[in-house]
Amino acid sequence: MTPLYVLFAGALLAWWWHASVEARDRANRAALGACEQGRVQLLDGTVAFKSVRVGRDSHGALVLKRTYLFDYSEDGESRRHGFVLLSGREVELVGLGPTLVQGGLA
Repeated sequence: MTPLYVLFAGALLAWWWHASVEARDRANRAALGACEQGRVQLLDGTVAFKSVRVGRDSHGALVLKRTYLFDYSEDGESRRHGFVLLSGREVELVGLGPTLVQGGLA
């Protein structure tokens, strides 16, 4: 019975890794799009994972809500913070500093 548990744990770990990589890619694209739309420069070229929690999507289904942070610059010298909030596989919110760029509260 132990090999079956090991196989199940390995499959679960592989699923989690794949879902996390896909979520980070979506967050990166959302951050890049927000920076292009806001005419600012995405610094470091990527987002950084902040947190994950269980929540509900707009249809009431249980989903993982992931938060990613990124830095951007308006003038090439300053450094400001933005965020991307994913609800399941969908981008829920993208913000540049205090400015909401995409999404809305439901």
